[in-house]
Amino acid sequence: MTTTAVPPRAEIPVEFTWDLASIFPTSASWEASLAEVNTRLAETRRFQGRLGEDAEQLADWLEYWQTLLKEMQRVVMYAALDYSTDTHNQAAAARRAQATTLAATVQAATAFAEPELMAIGLDKLRLWQQNHPRLARYGHYLDNLERLSPHVRSAEVEELLGQIEDPFETAANTHGILTNSELTFAMAHNEEGSERYEVTHGTLGALLTHADRTVRRTAWESYADAHIAVHNTLANALATGVKQDVFLARARRYSSSLEAALTPPNIPAAVFHNLIATFRRNLPTWHRYWRLRRRVLGVDTLREYDIKAPLVAEPLPVPYRQAVDWICAGMAPLGEEYVNVLRRGALSERWIDLYPNKGKQLGAFSYGGPGTHPFIMMSYTDDLFSMSTLAHELGHSLHSFYSWRTQPVIYARYTLFAAEVASNFNQAMVRDYLLRTQPERAFQIGLIEEAMSNFHRYFFLMPTLARFELELHERAEQGEALTAAVLNDLMADLFAEGYGTELVTDRARTGNTWAQFSTHLYANFYVYQYATGIAGAHALARGVLSGEPGAVDRYLEFLRAGGSRYPLDALRQAGVDLCSPEPLDTAFAVLAGYVERLEQLLL
Repeated sequence: MTTTAVPPRAEIPVEFTWDLASIFPTSASWEASLAEVNTRLAETRRFQGRLGEDAEQLADWLEYWQTLLKEMQRVVMYAALDYSTDTHNQAAAARRAQATTLAATVQAATAFAEPELMAIGLDKLRLWQQNHPRLARYGHYLDNLERLSPHVRSAEVEELLGQIEDPFETAANTHGILTNSELTFAMAHNEEGSERYEVTHGTLGALLTHADRTVRRTAWESYADAHIAVHNTLANALATGVKQDVFLARARRYSSSLEAALTPPNIPAAVFHNLIATFRRNLPTWHRYWRLRRRVLGVDTLREYDIKAPLVAEPLPVPYRQAVDWICAGMAPLGEEYVNVLRRGALSERWIDLYPNKGKQLGAFSYGGPGTHPFIMMSYTDDLFSMSTLAHELGHSLHSFYSWRTQPVIYARYTLFAAEVASNFNQAMVRDYLLRTQPERAFQIGLIEEAMSNFHRYFFLMPTLARFELELHERAEQGEALTAAVLNDLMADLFAEGYGTELVTDRARTGNTWAQFSTHLYANFYVYQYATGIAGAHALARGVLSGEPGAVDRYLEFLRAGGSRYPLDALRQAGVDLCSPEPLDTAFAVLAGYVERLEQLLL
């Protein structure tokens, strides 16, 4: 019998781990910076009650505030990144807890500022901003402050809301700790039982693309069953997170949790509801794909563990350096600088923590802040799926690189709504390049399989989770209970509608899907933005790939804009209007085109 095991963190070669020493050379220097930020917090008192004295005092405050935020973000970043790659490391867990407390303390200590600015009056603030060079860049900040003024409370209430940020992380942290470091997964195995495979967050994706259906099934069941074993605890954590969203929405005088999520980035509610309506209208395209899969795989009943089953006998291996080369070639239309920055980050500057290890956190992400380079965590498994994930996260990272290089700290952080456009844009560009340059039938099939897997996550799972999230928040707002049974039944019903009659769900395991998203559902109405992001990305990529005049410059300007514009405005200037249903319908047309191309290749 052979067993495929995942190595412990200590066995991963250093060149395949990220360089956290570029943030702080040692944990001792991190502790010194933590202490320094806490010491500097005392300086906030010299500004409190004095912001209205004159324009120079206001400029001093804004500069001090941004410096404080920048250093705090470095402290938080180091701790979060260190913990994410080894959730068994108790010293890293302790640093992360300290960093979370620090972030809440900073928020509470600076909470006086916005109420005080509003007391000065927006007319006076605008006059200062227009007449004093040090305040020239803050026009968008003041516009946003005025727009959100109905939801900014008194200094005392704002301080209290800042203080509860730390304890309000407990629900999400409980979910994350339980799923990332304490769940144990049964081994997957092949049909004969002669080969066994270790199931982890990092290996699940590769196991679900295995040619042996028994391996796929046992891996999928193992992963779901481990979550089901603790679903009451996980449901309590998620219910608490939803109730916290409801509390914060009411504390800030929003009519609903949805309004509280959409108002800060200035997204009309119609954008969310239009996505759901467009998704439901286009479900027949998905049903057509499930039907094709069932026929090609030759199974009587298509199951969820068949969604990524390989449609060719020998899936193409994609070593990491090959993936980087292909990604660079796909992104070449954006210019030499973009490609060079990407290549350095991927190959020589150690932006990326690359391979699976025991205790590594679920999923993949890009993270960082002004004063550092971006950092990417993933679990690369030498296939097209991992290559696409790498392209996605590098899209986030290059977005960050250009934003941090161009914008002051106050505008350096772009919204999630904009973020998912940049990441999916890279995937669209690389996919197009490979479809044009790799004509072999098996490669074309494998690449379209990857594309369909990506669309399945962003244009099927995420809209379904968005519907689930809306229902949870509406029930919580009405005082209804959110137990594991309630969550499971609702989730199972939504997936049954989505899959239709072409795919048979395992109601207990499918209904538990919510428990397997330990981050996404704790960020108030996050998941819908994956779907709007993939729609916006394909619209912008189409302009670049067709050679539309100015398309490249407009896209790069979108990356540089960071948070200096509202996301819908920045995207309109780049060439796509996500208030319109057209980009969503266009993305579904791309999806339908992939299904048609697969039919031609396979039938």
